[in-house]
Amino acid sequence: MENSKVSLKLLIDRSNHKVLFAEAGKEFVDFLFYLLALPVGTVIRLLTKKCMVGSLGNLYDSVENLSQIYIQPNKDKDSLLKPESTWLTQVPLLLTNESQTPISSEKKYYICGCRRHISNDTTTICPSCRQYMNHKVNYTAPPAVNTSSSDEGGFVKGVVTYMVMDDLEVKPMSTISCITLINKFNVSNMGALEEKVVDMTMAEGLELLRASLQSKAVLTSVFLGNTKA
Repeated sequence: MENSKVSLKLLIDRSNHKVLFAEAGKEFVDFLFYLLALPVGTVIRLLTKKCMVGSLGNLYDSVENLSQIYIQPNKDKDSLLKPESTWLTQVPLLLTNESQTPISSEKKYYICGCRRHISNDTTTICPSCRQYMNHKVNYTAPPAVNTSSSDEGGFVKGVVTYMVMDDLEVKPMSTISCITLINKFNVSNMGALEEKVVDMTMAEGLELLRASLQSKAVLTSVFLGNTKA
């Protein structure tokens, strides 16, 4: 996982020390879009509580430090601290390492004593016996089915090159859009523009997640080290 990386090409305005935009493929755009599916508890755990802006880190701390005797018997603190999302099994491996809890795609189902119903939530009450359905049962997956060669997985199509702005706005890339953008930024010295290919590893993935919560100049902050952006 630590060797997982995604490449993208930056267009940098050296005179203003700013990334104008990135030319990116499907993998990077999938990564950005799937950030929207991250539960808040997962974001806090990935960035660490001390690095969180505002008070969410303290809220996370409160749940973590709260004794189990104050928690409802049918509730689990990990449902808040380590929430699961089915989307996350498809995210490029840029936000996980061996020191963090792996994201599980395992399906979990529960039954009650009468075994007449099944649920995926331990807080559900059986409509027949009125008991909590909190006895875990094993799930057996059906045999794998061969998917079409056109099924790329992820969220966006891979036949397109995408333009990712410094503030993470994403749009399909075209020659016209590039020219329009350069004019928008009033780039007078074309010689100051530089193309640079970078590899985004787990470290940059975490930094991008952090910067996206704090800055409107995310790519500049992550790849040029401009913390004032």
